[in-house]
Amino acid sequence: METASPLLRFDGVICRFGEVTAVGTDGVGVSCDLARGSFVALVGASGSGKSTLLKTVNTLVEPTGGRVLFGGEDVTHLKPARLRRRVGYVFQGIGLFPHFSVAENIAIGPRLAGEKLPPERVAELLELVELDPVYATRMPDELSGGQRQRVGVARALAGGPELLIMDEPFGALDPVTRDALGRKVRELHETLGLTTVMVTHDMAEALLLADRVLVMDKGALVADETPRALLAGAGGTVAQRLVRVPREQAEQLAALEGLEESGA
Repeated sequence: METASPLLRFDGVICRFGEVTAVGTDGVGVSCDLARGSFVALVGASGSGKSTLLKTVNTLVEPTGGRVLFGGEDVTHLKPARLRRRVGYVFQGIGLFPHFSVAENIAIGPRLAGEKLPPERVAELLELVELDPVYATRMPDELSGGQRQRVGVARALAGGPELLIMDEPFGALDPVTRDALGRKVRELHETLGLTTVMVTHDMAEALLLADRVLVMDKGALVADETPRALLAGAGGTVAQRLVRVPREQAEQLAALEGLEESGA
């Protein structure tokens, strides 16, 4: 029985910056396939190489070894405008242009590709991320952090991408906003039929949102598991060290709740 070809393939990817190897270890690059329609979380400590690996997808970083294949094609051989259209990118720092309105920020991708995004499409995108279309005329400094990141998600979706990549998209948000936006992104993933790759250092977020969790450590891919498997103890030492944090927090909260109920 033939299996469907992956939408995204990392084929022996190595990224070096001078003497520093950010992705790859001992001359061996990162290799894995990501299926169409999957929601994948890329998790690891700071400096593990996860953000660098993600940036090879849209050629913000070019590998010094190996290849990244998108739909079977080497991303470095694709025309940048075509690649940007097919891959939506949500930045870690949101990255809205401060002197552009919300509508202009959302429309920047299609504009760079020589297309004009009509107002009704901007309104539709704002509604997708649960913002009123009246926000189209506002400037970024008039918005809260959560609203700005919702605009960032709308901008990433403006070209109708096949693949959504997100680099620590919720890191600067308060816990309530972070949780709400994470749920919204997961919902959009389902309703729009996206393939999504999210970099995060938060294992709880990865376990709750993703179908598959990739764990990186010192430039190497050390675990590739489902959330259920990770919670059952799979993935090895590094992965379980990351899983232990939310598990211990949950246990501490449960113990605290028990103390309050007992009146201690």
